[in-house]
Amino acid sequence: MSNARQPVLIFLIVTALMAVTLFLMGRDPICPCGYVSFWTGPGAPPREGSQHLFDLYSPSHLIHGLVFYGVLALVARRLSVNLRLGIALVVEAGWEILENTPMVIERYRAVTVSFDYNGDSIINSVFDVIAMVVGFYLARWIPIWASVAVALGFEALTIALIRDGLALNILMLFWPTEAVLQWQQGG
Repeated sequence: MSNARQPVLIFLIVTALMAVTLFLMGRDPICPCGYVSFWTGPGAPPREGSQHLFDLYSPSHLIHGLVFYGVLALVARRLSVNLRLGIALVVEAGWEILENTPMVIERYRAVTVSFDYNGDSIINSVFDVIAMVVGFYLARWIPIWASVAVALGFEALTIALIRDGLALNILMLFWPTEAVLQWQQGG
């Protein structure tokens, strides 16, 4: 198999396994509302968050790709880019599966501003993985300073739009802070 086809095959295998796993876990293939939108932004009904192709958390998944590329370039430099992509895909798909378990969904509801979070649809999880792949390749093609700028820019954008983002999400999942939660809720 040619090197050009390897990333596509790796993506298809990992993403298909993730989608099947999510389906067996009882996740909805698409939004229970019955349609698929390209983008779900501010003001969308709460039940439709994380149900369509891209949403306000898609930038976080792009940042995952930037981070995975950078970390793997440091710690696994001798591995081919295709193998590093495979590792990143497995980690991202694993997160999508874990994120959609009752334990993590309940954690989001209990300690973050996402008190109405119901998990992702399968199509949203697939597009979260696509966003990660875009970030991974973006980090490969642009200078490190530009990757950092993109990550900071997307964090600033999501904080401005929804008072949330990757850094706040991690903070609130692992070290919930009442002051941050109050601020996120508009207090």
